[in-house]
Amino acid sequence: MLAARILVDGQNDLVLDYGIPPEAGNVRPGCRVQIPLRNRTATGTVLTLSEPDPAWQDKLKPILKLIDPEPLISPVMMDLAAWAADYYSVALDQMIRCLLPETVRQENTAEKIRKMVHLEKQPTREELDALYRKAPRQAQMLDYFSTTEQKAAPLSEFGPGALNIARGLAGKGFISLREESVHRDPMTGEQFAPSLSMKLNPQQEKALEAVTAMCRAETKRPVLLQGVTGSGKTEVYLQAVSHIVQEGKSALIMVPEISLTPQTVQRFKSRFAEMPSSVAVLHSLLSDGERFDEWHAIRSGKARIVVGPRSAVFAPLQNLGLIIVDEEHDASYKQESSPRYHGRDLAVLRAHLEGCAVVLGSATPSLESIHNAQTGKYALARLTERADGQQLPLIRILDMKTEGKNKAGPNVLSERLRMSIDRRLDRGEQVILLLNRRGFARSIQCPDCGHVITCMHCSLPLTYHRTEDRLMCHLCGFKSLVPRTCPECKSASILLQGYGTQKVEEILRRTFPAARIMRVDADVARRKNAVRDILNQFRARKIDILLGTQMIAKGLDFPGVTLVGVLNADLGLYIPDPRAGERTFQLLTQVAGRAGRGDLSGEVIIQTFTPQSPSLQYARHHDTDGYAAQELEMRRAFDLPPFTHIAVLTIRSQHENMAEFATRTLGARLRGMLPPDTTMTDPMPAPIPRAHGQFRYQITVKGPSARAISRALRKLVQEAGLGDDLTAVIDVDAMSFM
Repeated sequence: MLAARILVDGQNDLVLDYGIPPEAGNVRPGCRVQIPLRNRTATGTVLTLSEPDPAWQDKLKPILKLIDPEPLISPVMMDLAAWAADYYSVALDQMIRCLLPETVRQENTAEKIRKMVHLEKQPTREELDALYRKAPRQAQMLDYFSTTEQKAAPLSEFGPGALNIARGLAGKGFISLREESVHRDPMTGEQFAPSLSMKLNPQQEKALEAVTAMCRAETKRPVLLQGVTGSGKTEVYLQAVSHIVQEGKSALIMVPEISLTPQTVQRFKSRFAEMPSSVAVLHSLLSDGERFDEWHAIRSGKARIVVGPRSAVFAPLQNLGLIIVDEEHDASYKQESSPRYHGRDLAVLRAHLEGCAVVLGSATPSLESIHNAQTGKYALARLTERADGQQLPLIRILDMKTEGKNKAGPNVLSERLRMSIDRRLDRGEQVILLLNRRGFARSIQCPDCGHVITCMHCSLPLTYHRTEDRLMCHLCGFKSLVPRTCPECKSASILLQGYGTQKVEEILRRTFPAARIMRVDADVARRKNAVRDILNQFRARKIDILLGTQMIAKGLDFPGVTLVGVLNADLGLYIPDPRAGERTFQLLTQVAGRAGRGDLSGEVIIQTFTPQSPSLQYARHHDTDGYAAQELEMRRAFDLPPFTHIAVLTIRSQHENMAEFATRTLGARLRGMLPPDTTMTDPMPAPIPRAHGQFRYQITVKGPSARAISRALRKLVQEAGLGDDLTAVIDVDAMSFM
């Protein structure tokens, strides 16, 4: 008898072995089964099959029943999960949880059922008049179908007491009552006007041909679609997907931010308006019911186009023909909690396993993708001009060291930027302002003793949020009341330091009282559909100034925007991360591309204290190739990605001495376990030494083989047998070092 390793449904993370009796049927990996668990029955997902240890074979409890004759997870997706588990050094069951969301695995999750009234026989005028005299409510129900010309309607449409009325009509043969499943559509209430394919310019046609040719090719390579902002990459995506759908295949479109998902869904729903149910959306803000219905619509083949962020790479699409990763450079594709996979890299792997084409699109590709294109691993298609023929916006860099000499207090808006906003508002044009820091004030400090109020769980200052009138930690979410006096010296003269989006919003409302201003940041995005509604208002010209964090910096297309302002371009430039300069260049280039997309030319004003930075100067000239050339040369010299792989081992504990001792002990063991071409740093505190109430120490490992590093780290942690007071975190191909 074979044994099955089963992931048990629920929040308890149980993975147990069971025997497979003959009566259980054809149990395969990915199947759902019913199993005995203590004194009850439970359900679970089969992970793997194996020959049991003879000593334990008779002690294995048998599977009770096979729930799904066909696996919910395809063999390709099981291979993807196994590869990712090995590469990113996590247990296989963690990857399976990504493939099968909790709402799909829950026993009590089911389709939403509602009663429907179906018209079976159209009443004559005489019959309807007779009913109005004897049973007016029954007549009104029948009249509804005549006036709306519908053949079916939900029972709830007819108000209280409708069930008895419907039963009376059913007894007379006029209608029938049926229970039907209801698809819980996350885009309910949205209207999608049909759109036609646009005529492509020569560069777009060449790019589309490169994509469709790769779809037809026997040996496929990823296609890097490098196009300046506004060059029409989305239209290339739409027409490529149209080709795939016409061939009876499915397509996956990945976007970096949930905030971009509604816009992308709108474009695909409009283009495929004749079959709107074929476009599904998957992201973390869906309700359990919406996620359940979308997932099953995808798996059944009803939905053949899926749009979503990084988790959408696990969508159960059948007969996959094309994967598109938009804004492929974005760090949001890397998950920062376990399992720490990279959505873009898994998309490339899935395309290889599925035998389909994959397109990586960006105006500012990651250096890894640029390097892969230069070495021939990726095919390259370029769009060097805007689709509408407009010029790229003029970018001005303002040195705030000079600008702030004559001003007291925080210099948020330079005089040039203020005057430029004034001119745009007078002409009825729109403005986007970027500040990549939320909240009202960065910190609260006592001017008498210098004390800064920090989080009691993390090594970070608390940020003041005016709307909640609370101090908040942006790392762990801890909140506290604002103190009236300094906790150290009891001085009453504590001061707010720095500024965030909330403070800028207040300044803008004072400076431009007639302007319609909205803010988009993580605080706003917590409300479901809030970002979608704000962006729709902005597109409809109901908002004059849109202020936000990096959420508004990429992928958005608003023809009315003629001015983009960056309020502090230095925020991400000087952090302990080898990609800090690259991310700043990408962010500035991307947000600059929001300007001048309509008939009017655009302007960008970047406020900075380091105008000489290469990231800013290359962004000023929209020179992605120039920036990539100098940055790749620097990366090669210092043996940084893409010329090597980096993994970070972090040890966490509530006791600092214990975390430090464990990290140093593991570091000493690790030196003898790594391949000879691999290097490691000495154990040291993390850049943020304490987070979520735990002290953190790190070891950084570099080498040519990520898999060799991952396996060495996994073996080290498994053999160490860390106690309950210690937690080890392995981050392969790390994107954050904080």
